[in-house]
Amino acid sequence: MRCHGQGPRVTAAALLCAALAVPTLAEPGLTRKHEAGRCAIRGHCGSQGFFSPQLPCPDNGPAASPDADVRKKLVEICGEQWSDTDVCCKEEQLDALKTNLDRASPIINACPACKANFFNLFCTFTCSPDQSLFINVTETVEKGDKYLVTELDHLVSNDYASGFYDSCKDVKFGATNGKAMDFIGGGAKNYTEFLKFLGDKKFLGSPFQMNFPRPDKADFPGLEPMDKPAHPCNSTDERYRCACLDCSGSCSELPEVSEAKQCYVGLLPCLSFAAILIYSIFLGLLCLLVAGHVAYQKHSKHKNERLRLLQDLEPSDDEDEGDIVHNVSMLDRPTKHYFVNTWCDRAFSRLGYICASFPAITITTSVLVVALMSLGWLRFQIETDPVRLWVAPDSAAAQEKAFFDENFGPFFRAEQAFLVNDTGSEPGPVLSYETLSWWFDVESRILRLKSLQDGVTLDKICFKPVGDDCVVQSVSGYFQGDFANVDPYTWEKDLLSCVDNPTSCLPPFQQPLNPHLLFGGVKDNVLDANALVVTWVVSNHPEGTKELERAMHWEDSMRKELLFIRDEARDRGLRLSFNTEVSLEQELNKSTNTDAKIVVVSYIIMFLYASIALGSTTLTVRSFIRNPFNALVQSKFMLGIVGILIVLMSVSASVGLFSAAGIKVTLIIAEVIPFLVLAVGVDNIFLIVHEFERVNISHPEGTIPERVGRALGRMGPSILLSATTETVAFSLGCAVGMPAVRNFAAYAAGAVFINAILQVTMFVSVLALNQQRVESNRADCFPCVVVPKADSGYLNGGMGHSAGEESGLQRFIRKTYAPAILGKKTKVVILAVFFGIFTAGLALFPKVELGLDQRIAIPSDSYLIPFFNDLYDYFDAGPPVYFVTKELNVTQREQQKELCGRFSTCHQDSLANIIEAERKRPEISHLSASAANWVDDFFLWLNPENSKCCVDKNGEPCFAGRDPPWNITLSGMPEGQEFIEYLSRWIKAPTSEDCPLGGAAAYSDALVINPKALTIPASHFRTSHTPLRSQRDFITAYTSARRIAKSIEKDVGTTVFPYSKFYIFFDQYTSIVRLTGTLLSSALAATLLVTTVLLGSLMTGFIVTLVVGMTVTAIIGSMAVLGVSLNAVSLVNLIICVGISVEFTAHIARAYTFPSRATMEKAPRHRFRGKDARAWTGMVNVASSVISGITVTKILGVGVLAWTRSKIFEIYYFRVWVALVLWASTHALVLLPVLLSIFGGKGYVDPETDGGLEQDLLSRQQYPRLLGGEDEDEDDGYYDDVGRRSFG
Repeated sequence: MRCHGQGPRVTAAALLCAALAVPTLAEPGLTRKHEAGRCAIRGHCGSQGFFSPQLPCPDNGPAASPDADVRKKLVEICGEQWSDTDVCCKEEQLDALKTNLDRASPIINACPACKANFFNLFCTFTCSPDQSLFINVTETVEKGDKYLVTELDHLVSNDYASGFYDSCKDVKFGATNGKAMDFIGGGAKNYTEFLKFLGDKKFLGSPFQMNFPRPDKADFPGLEPMDKPAHPCNSTDERYRCACLDCSGSCSELPEVSEAKQCYVGLLPCLSFAAILIYSIFLGLLCLLVAGHVAYQKHSKHKNERLRLLQDLEPSDDEDEGDIVHNVSMLDRPTKHYFVNTWCDRAFSRLGYICASFPAITITTSVLVVALMSLGWLRFQIETDPVRLWVAPDSAAAQEKAFFDENFGPFFRAEQAFLVNDTGSEPGPVLSYETLSWWFDVESRILRLKSLQDGVTLDKICFKPVGDDCVVQSVSGYFQGDFANVDPYTWEKDLLSCVDNPTSCLPPFQQPLNPHLLFGGVKDNVLDANALVVTWVVSNHPEGTKELERAMHWEDSMRKELLFIRDEARDRGLRLSFNTEVSLEQELNKSTNTDAKIVVVSYIIMFLYASIALGSTTLTVRSFIRNPFNALVQSKFMLGIVGILIVLMSVSASVGLFSAAGIKVTLIIAEVIPFLVLAVGVDNIFLIVHEFERVNISHPEGTIPERVGRALGRMGPSILLSATTETVAFSLGCAVGMPAVRNFAAYAAGAVFINAILQVTMFVSVLALNQQRVESNRADCFPCVVVPKADSGYLNGGMGHSAGEESGLQRFIRKTYAPAILGKKTKVVILAVFFGIFTAGLALFPKVELGLDQRIAIPSDSYLIPFFNDLYDYFDAGPPVYFVTKELNVTQREQQKELCGRFSTCHQDSLANIIEAERKRPEISHLSASAANWVDDFFLWLNPENSKCCVDKNGEPCFAGRDPPWNITLSGMPEGQEFIEYLSRWIKAPTSEDCPLGGAAAYSDALVINPKALTIPASHFRTSHTPLRSQRDFITAYTSARRIAKSIEKDVGTTVFPYSKFYIFFDQYTSIVRLTGTLLSSALAATLLVTTVLLGSLMTGFIVTLVVGMTVTAIIGSMAVLGVSLNAVSLVNLIICVGISVEFTAHIARAYTFPSRATMEKAPRHRFRGKDARAWTGMVNVASSVISGITVTKILGVGVLAWTRSKIFEIYYFRVWVALVLWASTHALVLLPVLLSIFGGKGYVDPETDGGLEQDLLSRQQYPRLLGGEDEDEDDGYYDDVGRRSFG
């Protein structure tokens, strides 16, 4: 295979063909004499074919002095050192030499040392008078009466060869942002490879074989290697010194980069170490306190025993006291009213009475209001664009993207595929002749593919930087996209040759192919690559344009075609993974549709549980066995249905309200809000129904509206406390600029607030109607049917003979659990354990990762999952990054020096030099390439030595004869209006083999020129990141780019920002930790404020807030253990955790602050007093409701998520909410009562002092075990003989 293509290259042949020989030789022409002043070759003697280049003649004659014109031309080409010496070349030979050196100049002009060494090598080879000392002709062929040189040895000293290679190895070629060595040396890695590339005979390369053997006098007697001094690239001579970009030796020492490093103490982060240290101190102090307390108690006991011996006590006094104070817990009962609670109680009682008195009006009004609010669904829109979801419109990232798109056009669209050979037991080479044949056919089908909607082909929408050829980065490009160029016997050798020298095998779009972009899993060479990577580049357009729509239609057709091709690959034992630009958004929407089933299943399960659990409080097993017909009346299926409907109504009203306001629904809202409102709504339903049943027992004589009013008066303030706290906490999220969080906060706050209003209005009306049905002995679900065999409906407020039965859970809490956790020794253990959990949570904070892997956001069976896996495993290149400048006055010399990098007077801290310095420490900067600097390439284009670049109308180079002349110090470079005029010409100049520095191909979209203002309103400098294989890599790369841009700003004096396509998705992580802290702190502050106001105690409010904070801390620690990273989704969940944690704690805290007198009287006698008694009362009153109505409902709702197909649901919702239920329930039911019993604030009189289940049971004596009978005494041992006589 012969590689065809046009492009900038330097061939040894073109340079060697410049010699002109003496036409007469009587022998084959091998070099016989090796001595100073004698030639080895001279002149051209013809070619071996019609299209073949001229070959030199062997000539071992003496060097000769040229005539004046030849001498002048030689000096112009090779320098003053040739002004007074004999030569072995003539005029026509110099013309050929100049033509070929001119082709090399644009590539190596940036480094004067490299250029001087390059010119010196070939000028010496062509014209040196001592040729025979270092050139030995070894093979000739006869043509007519002449001989043509076909092979020779060229001896170059190791020092010169090494110095020559070192001066050129780092030189950058700005037009491609690649290395000049790729063009002039085939990507050589050392000087022997460099010289071999220059000398190998090949098509469009050297016309004869020129060997560069290592000098050895034994092998080459009489020869002396060419050993002129090679100029180092960091030469002290300003004429030869190269810029930092092209010579690492010219760079100053890199300054220390002050990265934000995490503080460590040994192996532990400082935060973890501090948390553990403080907890250890706390634990030590607690142990000392306990030990001191025990010692004090023993001392007090001995002291009291001694006092008793000295006193004459009257035993009868104790008996008399027992008659007066039957329970010491009542000595410290609250005696004051709290006006806020009293007002709330009366307001809710009145509200409940009115709604229960006029149920039809209340229900109709509620439905109408919800229906009116739901009209907003007409403007319902779902936002699926990730950019609009995760980036605030007024954020820096969004504004920078808008600036980039407006000035340079939207970033191109990329369709990418991986063909991998890993279907066997181990990955193997993917390349074979048969695979290439099939893949060439696949690419041909893609090229001919038409979109179903528009009939558009790739040719109409693809990106075309030069000419009419699409950019397709594929192995097929090495063979010009034509399988006919793939030789079945030599394709492997040909491919390796193309990889080594990409410029010799240019694809149709005429840009060298980077092997790192084409092959993955390479070990020794590309032939053992495990994966092929193919990228089709499609032009992008602004949103809403027809061009963009056509591109998306074609991408959708391509997706369908590649799905078929994937099956073909499987039949061949290969695996194909792919991604189109529209794939991610399509798969995200698919994920939402899948999870909708989970939401429905969760609602059904919640409905069934609510219906059964609500009915079980009045319909016990004993009651059912005694009279099965009671089940038809006492069940509450309809009540459960209404409760679920109210949740749905609140969600519908919230969505309608905010949709009407123009706030779009996001995927998070669609998936989370139903769960959230369901979890909160069902809780309150349980509390209201349970309290209503207690009132039915305590006040059966009251009317239904009165009983409903009493129940709502008692539970309303609790609902107000939790609903207000949740609404405020969620509303705080509206202050966040991130639309996904802000919109969620608005919808969640609205839904929770509306749900609470419907529960205290519509639901209590339905509850009243349900009670009327029960007392009329009508069947549930069929209220028109009377069940005559059921127990009388008027008995015990419609509860029949089951009234007064205590459930097993209530009995366990009252007799066992509450007394156990409030024991003194138990409290110490609980405090130690829970503050240990809190410490562990804090210590795990630094282990929480940032980011959201795209593989998690899509369904687990999506075709994109293998693609993203392959992208991380096999793609060995990083994304491009642009450093963008705004309003740059580069027409002035000082500003030019602040940007350039290839000239000796460029600032040490110029943009180019800063990026180059950062590139050399990729582990910190994540940059892998030097910047493609349009300023440098523009000035190099003006160099008159590049005679084919900037040419005036008269055909002369633009800067020829300019005073001062073009030079490496920038003096004489254009400024002001002249700068703009030349720049406008350069930006339109095509890139060609004669002048690869033209700006049209590489920079046509890199800068915006304002000829009137003499400024550059926008320009960018392109480089690329190192391969990024994890979320951490992406985040640190973005952070580093920001840091580098700020560093550049200091020198340039204008706005500079970095831009890459992925930046906009990772902008949130620069502030998400701070944002999380702010939102959670604000939510906790709101919790403290609301609880303090509604409970009337700062201390109690602080304890509730502390428990909520400890719960959230434990959840964050669990995130680190469960592999849940911090991002916008988990941030939303943490806000939810604050709200629901309040739900767990608020009811217990309120029952503690406003204890039921009837329940408090039954506290274990002589064991609990004051705060202990109130804590016990709170637990007995509402703990069972918290367990059955809050904990169990959430367990059921969250449990359904275990079957979701969506990884984002499984990781960010299921795992987090499991942790929420676990930690919130344990903190509320274990830690909270302990803290309240020790540090709790003051209590107040409950306005409903004569209400409650226990008081009713006491007055009726229907439940002797609550009244201190023998069973109670035997079980608890809390009542003495006097107590039994008093209450028995």
